[in-house]
Amino acid sequence: MNIIFVEPSFPYNQKEFVRGLHLAGARVIGIGERPREYLPDDVKGWLSSYVQVQSVVHEPSLLCAVQEVQKKCWVDRLEATVEAHIMAAAKVREATGIPGTSLRTAYLCRDKPAMKEELREAGIPCAQSTRAETPRDAREFVAKLGYPLIIKPPAGAGASGTWKVRNKRELEQVIVESGLADGVAVAVEEFIEGHEGFLDTLTINGEVTHEFITHYYPNVLTAMRERWISPQMITTNRIEAPGYREVRQMARDVIRMLDIGTSATHMEWFSGPRGLKFSEIGCRPPGVGQWDVYNAANEFDLYFEWASALTHGRAHTAPSRSYAAGMIALRPSHDGRIAGYSGLDTIQKAWGDCIVASHFPSPGTPTQSVEGGYMANAWMRVRHPDYDVLRHIMNTIGETVKVHAG
Repeated sequence: MNIIFVEPSFPYNQKEFVRGLHLAGARVIGIGERPREYLPDDVKGWLSSYVQVQSVVHEPSLLCAVQEVQKKCWVDRLEATVEAHIMAAAKVREATGIPGTSLRTAYLCRDKPAMKEELREAGIPCAQSTRAETPRDAREFVAKLGYPLIIKPPAGAGASGTWKVRNKRELEQVIVESGLADGVAVAVEEFIEGHEGFLDTLTINGEVTHEFITHYYPNVLTAMRERWISPQMITTNRIEAPGYREVRQMARDVIRMLDIGTSATHMEWFSGPRGLKFSEIGCRPPGVGQWDVYNAANEFDLYFEWASALTHGRAHTAPSRSYAAGMIALRPSHDGRIAGYSGLDTIQKAWGDCIVASHFPSPGTPTQSVEGGYMANAWMRVRHPDYDVLRHIMNTIGETVKVHAG
């Protein structure tokens, strides 16, 4: 099977998808923005060929590259796993007749107001929302629903460029900061109170074959705004518990309604006083290396499972559910340069056998902003057979490990 993979070496874990495809027996053709000689040696070895383009999100360039590949061989699949690449890849699929996620599905998974409108009409509980193309649109939405509300890009990911608006003064400020005052469209939503988590799947022909549920502590918007917090994402190994039935069914309903075929998915949800609410879904894997957390928790290779789904139409190995696993982000005391760390020896002595991966930038490394995300500075991945014990371990890490900046 010949599979084109978009951007095989950036971000850092893209190479794992290429490795999985190669291991599954696919002939992998890479299309990316870097010269071939800049690719890691292992990636070069896994690729049968490579085409450099100006930009993988520049649709004419991507289309031209794919058509050149098609002149040389039959292309069975065209795959992209980064949110920003999804629409360009879907448009090129449609133009070239290559199987994969359709343009309609890609659009609905990318455009939040359109996604929520489609799903609300189908009976999926969502926050009330609208696409605002002018300041008047936002003000009229507020007049109907009141405060607080959320304003974010229609096609954003995570909490990037997201604002919580509590009053008229903040609304007018965000109208300017978001670009809405200059004609940049935004998504405006009612604020949903509740606990936030996500459910990720590997889906084959619309059927869920692998699924994983992860909890945010605290919710993302708070985590990406407060420096003092060491935010955590913890994946449960109790997915069969009765309390998860509703969200698991919701994921299946959304996948069916959006006609997601063979793909990874990433669905965000809230659960609170008003019940379970759908937030958004992407037809792609989660970010921040979350599949590596699932691999550590389940003692298998999800990249290979994904590749097996694409190349053979079936999963290979069932997840063990042996561990709950999570990631904790560790923030510097202030912006500057890393001066050092404290508390690491204490954690290593107490829980070293539970730590599966970590990253601690060398002293002298410039710090990254809190808004940079969960992997912007130091982080640790940890696992334990018991979910509650894991939460205790990760809370202890957050209270003990300090990142000092000068």
